[in-house]
Amino acid sequence: MLPRPAPSTPPRTANDDSPRGPDRRTMLRGIGALATASIVASAAHARDYGRLGEPQRYPDPDIVVIDAKRFKAKVGNAAIQRLYTGCLWAEGPAWHAQGRYLVWSDIPNNRQLRYLDDDRHVSDRFRLPSNESNGNTFDTEGRQLTCERTRLVRFEHDGSPTVLAEQANGKQLNGPNDVIVHPNDRSIWFTDPGYGALGRYEGQMATTGSPQPYQKEAVYRIDAQSGEVAKVADEPFKPNGLAFSHDYRKVYVCDTGTSHYPNARNIIWQYDLDDAKLSNPRVFADTTLDGKSGFADGIRVDVDGNVWAGMGWVGDGYDGVHVFAPDGSRIGQIRLPEICANVCFGGPKRNRLFMAASQSLYAVHVETQGAHFC
Repeated sequence: MLPRPAPSTPPRTANDDSPRGPDRRTMLRGIGALATASIVASAAHARDYGRLGEPQRYPDPDIVVIDAKRFKAKVGNAAIQRLYTGCLWAEGPAWHAQGRYLVWSDIPNNRQLRYLDDDRHVSDRFRLPSNESNGNTFDTEGRQLTCERTRLVRFEHDGSPTVLAEQANGKQLNGPNDVIVHPNDRSIWFTDPGYGALGRYEGQMATTGSPQPYQKEAVYRIDAQSGEVAKVADEPFKPNGLAFSHDYRKVYVCDTGTSHYPNARNIIWQYDLDDAKLSNPRVFADTTLDGKSGFADGIRVDVDGNVWAGMGWVGDGYDGVHVFAPDGSRIGQIRLPEICANVCFGGPKRNRLFMAASQSLYAVHVETQGAHFC
């Protein structure tokens, strides 16, 4: 306890009715109470992920339930954890089930990192250089697929790279962004918005003084047997993250075209999937919340068909992960102190959501599972 300060004026008596006002002791008590209240109020709204073992009261206030009947993934005694920080722009998390590790990209630092689930060790130079890689996934044989700045590659079991796509329709790709694999026919699907060709921070300028891509941005499919690269959709202005629905009947594509096209909208597209073709393009969800609209960058789907989208570029209270029901209604939210680029489900039970967000990697256990192996 701090010693009480000596009074600067004679103490007042019961009969003292002088107009001096409250004595200093009373004033100090009042000031102290206000300061304490201010500190408590600030602490309630300023979450600190920086210190190891920072305590978090359950239930986690940053896991927001919007629709209690449909968003049942919140765990009462699970907290958001920051596993790593030090990236410049974290992207493309992918979980390797057999190896029990997570790989993700740090585009401006031209590297990939790996998080080991057994001892929480992070290898910050898993691949260096990485050809400014972006999205990652693993195929049905456990081989890593990576969207590099100029091409889509697969790393074989001996570590050697196999180039899967550098061109489409006889022209160079703009720059692959995200990639998924269909488990039935092993076809590979990827987006090509070309962000790596539009600036020097995350890539190289395609043409000096020109931000235009090599060709119209699109979604592509690679046939597992022939290796043919075929365009399957070009409605999104800049197709970014993509995912299959839990039953593989639909495909979701994030559109981040408002970064360069004035007529674009911040939306998530939905397509019907029929064998190797996409049809019936429509808006699955508008990313506007409380009048504020940000990007939906990367997405994954859970076993109930809900879509988990890494989102941001709005600010506190919006940035993080937004969860949409199969009908496109927003039912939950995970608030992060950074813009979230992409997400994936992992862990031994596939019930841990990993979030690549700006400079950091976050994770939280949820009461659902990822619909797909990666």
